[in-house]
Formats: sequence, C-alpha cells, structure tokens
Amino acid sequence: MIVVTGAAGFIGSCMVQKLNEAGYTDVLAVDDFSRADKERNLKDKKLCGQVARNNFIRWLERNHADVTAILHLGARTDTTEMDTAIFDTLNLEYSKALWQLCAGFEIPFLYASSAATYGLGEQGYIDDEKLIPLLKPLNPYGQSKQDFDVWVLDQVARKEQTPPQWAGFKFFNVYGPNEYHKGRMASVIMHTARQIKATGAMKLFRSHRPDFQDGAQSRDFIYVKDVVDILQFFLEKRPPNAIYNLGTGKARTFLDLAKGTFHALGLEPIISFVDTPADIRDTYQYFTEADMGKMRAAGYMEPFYGLEEGITDYVQRYLKDETIW
Repeated sequence: MIVVTGAAGFIGSCMVQKLNEAGYTDVLAVDDFSRADKERNLKDKKLCGQVARNNFIRWLERNHADVTAILHLGARTDTTEMDTAIFDTLNLEYSKALWQLCAGFEIPFLYASSAATYGLGEQGYIDDEKLIPLLKPLNPYGQSKQDFDVWVLDQVARKEQTPPQWAGFKFFNVYGPNEYHKGRMASVIMHTARQIKATGAMKLFRSHRPDFQDGAQSRDFIYVKDVVDILQFFLEKRPPNAIYNLGTGKARTFLDLAKGTFHALGLEPIISFVDTPADIRDTYQYFTEADMGKMRAAGYMEPFYGLEEGITDYVQRYLKDETIW
C-alpha cells in the first residue's frame, strides 16, 4: 500500500492519478476531508481507503505492516499566514512524527519541502546540504519547511535511525490541473484564465524594485505532470537519500506566463500592472531558479515540459472548463 498525504489537494491528487495510471490501485489517501471544494480532486480515482489527517498517525502505528511507502505531500502552504504555531503543528511536528514512525517501521518516506526555503537567494538556489542550514526563508511557511529540512539533516548527521529510503523535494513554482481550490495561492496561469473570462484582460504585480521591470519578476515554473513523474521515479528507482531541488532549472518571467496563457486561449494579450499587496510585498521573491544538477546526477534524465508547452496542455485540456486530471 502506498500512502499519499495531502491526497485531496493539488499535487497530492495529481500524484494519486499518476500512480493509478502506472497501475497502482492500492493507494491510501490521507487529508483533511472537510473541504467540499477539494472533493472532486479524488473523484473516480482508485483508492483502497481514506484516513483523516488527524487520525493517520494512530492508523499508521496499527497498520504499518501494510504500508510500502509514504509520499508526504500534505502541508499548510499559505505564504500569507503569519501564525507560526499553525506551521509548527501541521508542517514541522507532524512531519517529524511521520519520519520517526517510518524510521522505526522501515517504511520509505518521500516528502515535500519548498523553494520558499531559499528566501532572497543569498546562498543561490543550490541543493547542497552544507548550505541548507544557512538559508533564510521570508515567511513562516518557508521557515517551517526549512526547519524540517534542517532537522532531517541533523538526524542523518547524528546517525539516528532513518527511513530505509528517504528524499525531500524543494518544489519550485508548480502549476497544473486540480489547483482550482487554492484561491490566492493558485498559479498565475489559473488567475490569468479566470481574469480573462471575467474581464478580457490580466493584471500582474508591479515591480517594487528598480532592478526589475514590471512583469520581469521570474520564477522556475514546473508543470505538475513533471513533478509527479519525478516522484514516481524516486519511488521506484530509489536514488540516493538526499534533499533535492524540484524545478526545471530555467527561470521565466510572469509576463511570459501571462502571455502564454492568452496565446493558449487563442487571444492577444491585454496586460496591465497593479501594486503588489502590502502584506506580501516585503517577502516577495523576485527570482528563483533551481540548480538541477543533483537531480540529474541521481539518474532522472527525462526532459521537462517547456513553459509554453505546459501552459498549452494545462489551459486547453483542463483549465478552460476547470476539469480534473
């Protein structure tokens, strides 16, 4: 049995779909199933059961012999939430508990970290584990992911008991189907498509730095189908235990992203700029780009979707009608 936490969410539900398409039907979904707007993400997927997030640790203690691997993709991901106690509970302590149980029961454990750990990129965007403790995230969400990464590396350095296979993945800017419930935290592609439907135009954040033109803020955007391909590769091939970047290795601008969405809809771009909201302006990343050398050295050699290619697949196959993958 493969367990996917956060299974009703964006990346988690895409992971379940990918596993189903690869022939895995013995999949246990773990999540907070109280949100009606996430229910359709799991509709028609093949599962052996569902367990509420708050009950899963007790469930695992009783049923660990049936579990072959855990993909821990569940987390509180709101970068505007400032209550650190929420992240300490849901992201840090919960992840520690799962790690320790997987270590004790010898269950492979793959987990989601985040590129939010890199902050302003003072140390670059290199997944060198000697540099990870030096990173300075810009918000409590990023700090919670950083704290768990550092804790994991400390466990390894101290030669504490660890899962037989483990890997952490610093997700960069993931976009794709099944993110429709994410609201403000959804990708700019989804917001662009919705704004075009409502107004015929798109508003991007204005730059508040003299070294970036409006719309030139850049991120490493990765299509969710590439993300789940990589996770399946690690599940099956078992590359070296480590923390890895998970992006494409190529930064692109938000202006490119918005133009690509217009073009995928068969429309000429109409784009204007508005001030970045004050509550995120001081913690806004203007550039991210994953160094993917470590991932390639681990054996994953498949090409990534190009930005325009990924946007076209997302928009034309899913986003026009907001259908589920």
